[in-house]
Amino acid sequence: MANQGPDYYSILGVSRNAKEAEIKKAYRRLARKNHPDVNPGDKSAEERFKRIQQAYDVLSDPKKRAVYDQYGFYSENFKEQPGGQGRGFGGGNSQGFDFSGMDFGESGQSSFRDLFSELFGGGTTRGRETGPVRGEDLEHHLNISFMESLQGLSTRMVLNRHVACSACEGTGRDRNAGQQTCSRCQGTGQEAKAHGFMRFSGPCRACGGTGRVGGRCAVCGGSGATPFQETITVRIPPGVANGYRMRVPGKGNAGVSGGSPGDLYLIITVRPHEFFRREGNDIVCTVPITVTEAALGTKIEVPSINGKALLRIPPGTQSGQKFRLRGKGAPSLRGDLPGNQIVEVHVIVPKVADERSKELLRELARLNPENPRDSMPPI
Repeated sequence: MANQGPDYYSILGVSRNAKEAEIKKAYRRLARKNHPDVNPGDKSAEERFKRIQQAYDVLSDPKKRAVYDQYGFYSENFKEQPGGQGRGFGGGNSQGFDFSGMDFGESGQSSFRDLFSELFGGGTTRGRETGPVRGEDLEHHLNISFMESLQGLSTRMVLNRHVACSACEGTGRDRNAGQQTCSRCQGTGQEAKAHGFMRFSGPCRACGGTGRVGGRCAVCGGSGATPFQETITVRIPPGVANGYRMRVPGKGNAGVSGGSPGDLYLIITVRPHEFFRREGNDIVCTVPITVTEAALGTKIEVPSINGKALLRIPPGTQSGQKFRLRGKGAPSLRGDLPGNQIVEVHVIVPKVADERSKELLRELARLNPENPRDSMPPI
């Protein structure tokens, strides 16, 4: 088998003779671990999730898996063979393969629909496929403040999308107008075409795979959908981070021929805070303290995302030392314990102007003669 595509078996961590149940079990385990909702803002996890989805899409379908096992890929590297022998798969010999009637569907980054598009000069589009087709997903960017991301909020937004045409109920056809059997495909909705030694079948170009012609809906022009603007209220959960991708089911574009609508995905942008910054679920800040507070120790009040918190500074604290306030960080989207607040102290050296203060510092130096540079290595 020519190894020209991604190794879907390695991606799922299963052997090449794995049974369907084993493939499904591996997929579920990896999908839960790498799902974008579980790894908000982690682009590498999002890419792994896409590859896992692509691998499962092929290996869980017996027909797709058979093609993949034979040619080493499912939907790419379809190229001209040496010697002008027509098009074939990855260096093998073209032998008159007939893919008629096989369901090659969508498979992630690309699919055999791309091949049909090339062979039939434009091929199929989502609005012309046979049977119900799910609507397209939409994306909307939402800008929120740092505190809103931690506390959550409900917000109203205006959404422009396409909904199923009410005149034709999303079919794209005028039911009151005459419909005729397509003469090109004889009502089957499919047409065949040979290319070199290979024969393919795909949706008829004349009727879009419906098997009928004429009677296009005058309201939507045959697309089955019309523009629609609506105001919706969405609830942003507490704890979202910058780049979080939130799904709103059913608020994408309308499906075709009775297909379900797509989803709306909100891409969250969190504005920076002037005092706090976020590292994972921890909230980090820097607080100044005096030399006396650092040397003798004290208790100070520090800002937190829930108000003021009391922090104990032990004697001998050094500038840059970090302290942890447990449970004072960002909420967890997974329902785990919240993060912590990390407070880094910065010792501020006073500007000494009067002689009395200078004398006290000299006395302090005499009483504490240690040199902090003694531990430095020799030059």
